[in-house]
Amino acid sequence: MGLGKTSITLTALNDLLFDNFEVHRVLVIAPLRVARDTWPAEIQKWNHLSLLTYAVAVGTETERKAALLQQTDICIINRENVQWLIEDSGVPFDFDTVVVDELSSFKSYQTKRFRALMKVRPCVRRIVGLTGTPSANGLMDLWAEYRLLDMGQRLGRFIGQYRTNYFMPDKRNGQIIYSYKPLPSAEKAIYSKIADITISMKSTDHLQMPELVSSEYEVQLSEEEQERYDDLKDNLVLQLPDGDITVANAAALSNKLSQMSNGAVYDDVGDTIHIHDRKLDALEDLIEAANGKPVLVAYWFKHDLARISERLHKLHIPFSQLDTPESIRRWNAGELPVALVHPASAGHGLNLFLVGLLLLLGTPFRARTVENSLLQIGLANRYGYAPALISCKRIKNTQVSVQVSVMEFYSLGVAMEIWETHRTEIQDALNVHFVEPIKYGGRNGRNRIIIVITAAPGAETQRKDVLYDEF
Repeated sequence: MGLGKTSITLTALNDLLFDNFEVHRVLVIAPLRVARDTWPAEIQKWNHLSLLTYAVAVGTETERKAALLQQTDICIINRENVQWLIEDSGVPFDFDTVVVDELSSFKSYQTKRFRALMKVRPCVRRIVGLTGTPSANGLMDLWAEYRLLDMGQRLGRFIGQYRTNYFMPDKRNGQIIYSYKPLPSAEKAIYSKIADITISMKSTDHLQMPELVSSEYEVQLSEEEQERYDDLKDNLVLQLPDGDITVANAAALSNKLSQMSNGAVYDDVGDTIHIHDRKLDALEDLIEAANGKPVLVAYWFKHDLARISERLHKLHIPFSQLDTPESIRRWNAGELPVALVHPASAGHGLNLFLVGLLLLLGTPFRARTVENSLLQIGLANRYGYAPALISCKRIKNTQVSVQVSVMEFYSLGVAMEIWETHRTEIQDALNVHFVEPIKYGGRNGRNRIIIVITAAPGAETQRKDVLYDEF
């Protein structure tokens, strides 16, 4: 990421349009923010692209149709409207070239956008896919992406054929297969198949990035706050003066505990209940310690955003949420000492040049993944800007950091009679976090009660045959 995929692609399209005359009209499909902000900005930024005309088909249906009907060289649309464009817009699909920015958003062959684009794929003479994470969840993601690019010439026309050739069953319960793992030679074989149409570049080979210094700033909960946390964790119910909090399952429990550790939590009716301000106090100290360096704060929950904004207003610190072209421009121009961003919306197309300090507030389910994705978007030294040291600090609560930060679970179902007979053995074999009885019909149609066990990471290596029950 950060190697200029957009400008490289635009330069190639410019040559194909005006020098080689091999391209007539181009459709660019991208995430909403990228389609609305990044592609137009890149076209306007470079002098050699001044001949290119473009229209951005985002917004209301009327605005999208008006953009599509303009006779421009390039039409840019967000990926959520691909199905609408092809099936519902009524506008003829006259694009002979398609660029899919963030190709990984088409990694699932079951999505509506993938199926819609495949309908017009035979009409497209040239297609380009751009992504910094082609196989974020493993090699299985590559099939749909390359099915779109080459119509199945390299990895096969059908997903079953691809699985048979390069994968073997991994986690399963009898004949039910839950996941696959690559064969020993699969990675090399797959890369060899797609090498002729793939260009891969690493930022470490082309950019001199500043050294990353990672540190943690710890805060302490009071005894009362810790008791509230422990009560919810142990009893799945917490009664507070401002409202009640109840938890239905392990995933919801981890989410609520993450909220509490950040300082607030949503009650059963969706209202925000204040717990503490310790992380906000730590955030204030860190911003002051930055001594004028630009600070990017990554929040997770909406109440985090509201409480951080309120605190910064009280401190009279200028800030903005990075959700508009103007706010991004002000940040890159050095006009904002503090900016707020949500990690999930910052992964694609957010070109930030000035970062002195990156603060990740809280430890959600995928805290480490989110932290890595924020760093991978190229926050410093992109295109030669701002030689600055990034210091990433995750503000956490000492007492709860281990429990919260590793809350990734898998579930396993066993019959009630198995649970009653082998309860002790199961608890010894697994790091059991949550147990819940549910009704299950089974293959034979008999209604029965099974026990769903939710266990913490690492337990899957200790599973025993007695845990599996053929329903």
